[in-house]
Amino acid sequence: MTDKGSVDQLDEQLLADYLTQHVAGFEGPVTATKFAGGQSNPTFKLMTANQSYVLRRQPPGKLLKSAHAVDREYKVLAALEHSTVPVAKVYHLCEDTSLIGSMFYIMEYVEGRVFWDSALPEIASNTIRSQMYQEMVEVLAALHSVDIEKVGLSDYGKPGNYYERQFSRWSKQYKLSETQDIPEMDQLIAWLEKHLPEDDGKVSLVHGDYRMDNLMFHPTEPKILAVLDWELSTLGHPYADLAYQCMQLRLPENVGKATGLGGIERVPLGIPEEQEYVDAYCKLVGIEKIDNWNFYLAFSFFRLGAIAQGVAKRAEDGNASNKEAQAVGAIVKPLAQYALKLTK
Repeated sequence: MTDKGSVDQLDEQLLADYLTQHVAGFEGPVTATKFAGGQSNPTFKLMTANQSYVLRRQPPGKLLKSAHAVDREYKVLAALEHSTVPVAKVYHLCEDTSLIGSMFYIMEYVEGRVFWDSALPEIASNTIRSQMYQEMVEVLAALHSVDIEKVGLSDYGKPGNYYERQFSRWSKQYKLSETQDIPEMDQLIAWLEKHLPEDDGKVSLVHGDYRMDNLMFHPTEPKILAVLDWELSTLGHPYADLAYQCMQLRLPENVGKATGLGGIERVPLGIPEEQEYVDAYCKLVGIEKIDNWNFYLAFSFFRLGAIAQGVAKRAEDGNASNKEAQAVGAIVKPLAQYALKLTK
């Protein structure tokens, strides 16, 4: 039997026996292989003689409150199964932490492509790159257009000003995860608190981490087959996802694993400029423009910095899922510096 506290291994026999009882059509034996990459919930490919599945688990060990909520991931994926948002089908949620050492769920394995570099160097055609970015903004608009009550997600987030709630959550989590003093993050937190926009009443399902490397594209077509990694999803303000996406495009290639497009000429690559991307989104959701755009962008840099700090803290505590997690802490300061430029 493997150690239930291990991040990288699963007890395959125990898992096969359990899933045979709880997942229709599942037949062991099973081989579990951990996917490389990813900083948060350890994810495994499960292979049987007849079918492949994916297992997402919470990391073992002490966790921050509300972090690594795989049960929320399962709920939103199940709710979106018959929507226009492409997602993997989920089969079972196991809340019994005694089985493998933490809560987990099982979903279908989707065969496709994940791109870590936003410049898409693997794509030979500028036209196809352009189509991929158009597909990305269309799926985002579809996500924000989901009828929350109809899919059963009206209780998926708290009422009230989304940005006030998010600011409170991430500033507290950042402080709980601090491993060193970063004055730029303190300055950014103070500015954001002072400039929180009034609640405009906009509420939608938001992904929380919508970016190129959380999208599974068709093996050969510029079509998204599944939006991945819903851990940070909630009911909130739709501009949060859009600004986060555009923040990713602004990042240079040396900040984080998902390479940004900062300093890269996009037009010759068939990739839209930020304003073009925002305009496309506005047209799809039926609005004219977005006010307070710099606040939304600055908040995105702050939130990513707070998430990165949490990863660094887990690495220090010895329960991070990625062996490179400790290095992620080094990006917190530059993220704050980028955000502060938007406050001038």
